[in-house]
This record gives sequence, structure tokens and C-alpha cells, in this order.
Amino acid sequence: MDQRKIAAAIDGSDYSDKVLDKAIEYARLLDARILLIYCHRKFPKILGHPYRDHIISAIMDETNETVAPFVKKLTESKVPFEERFMEEPAGSMIPQIAECEQCELIIMGSRGLSNIEGLLIGSVTHKVLHIAHCPVLVVK
Repeated sequence: MDQRKIAAAIDGSDYSDKVLDKAIEYARLLDARILLIYCHRKFPKILGHPYRDHIISAIMDETNETVAPFVKKLTESKVPFEERFMEEPAGSMIPQIAECEQCELIIMGSRGLSNIEGLLIGSVTHKVLHIAHCPVLVVK
């Protein structure tokens, strides 16, 4: 039987620390792996080479810098984990990844780092709650 998986969606906000703490707690209780999900900004589509490559490299550097403390914490916790770095939009990518990876639970913050667009069309958490095929634990 495959080991259970818990998706922990982070964005680098203060809520992300709480999300990871709760994911580690649940993973230990359920003998589960953590699937750490981070959605970076979109890669440019219309820039040509080499400009596009430079921007992609910068986005991945930012991603690695943002995720590094969470990876360190997971490594120190000794809980098995995997990472998934995906392009936005996070609200649709998080449930899609959780479904593809057969996660039993998504853990995410009630708020995060969002721009004004999130205030106008609804939060990432709200969208995930409505389209996820598994339970979602929202951490405050």
C-alpha cells in the first residue's frame, strides 16, 4: 500500500509557517508524506531568448529562496516529503496537484501573500475550498 500524502500549500507568508507545523503534526499522526506545494509567478510567454531564460532563472531563484526555510524545517523534522513548484494560478493548481498525487488532505493558510486581484475575485483559499476533491484544512 502506498504511503498517504498530505499537501501543504505555502506562499512564504506567516501563515505558511503555521501550515507547515500543522502538516508535520498530521503527517506524524497519519504516517504520511508531505507534498510541499509552492506556486510561483507565471513564466513570460512572449519574450524571446535570452531574455525569457533570464526571467525564468530569476523566478526559480526567488522560488528556491522562498521555499528554502520550509525545506530545511521539513528535513529537520524527519518527515518524508516531496516538493512541487508550479506556475500560478495557485487556486486551481493546488487542488489539481493534490488530486493527481492522490493526497488525502490539503493544508493551507486562511490568508497569504496575494495581490489586489485576490481581493476582487476571491482568495486562493476560497477557490481551493470549492474545487478540491479532498478535505481542506484551513490554518489561521
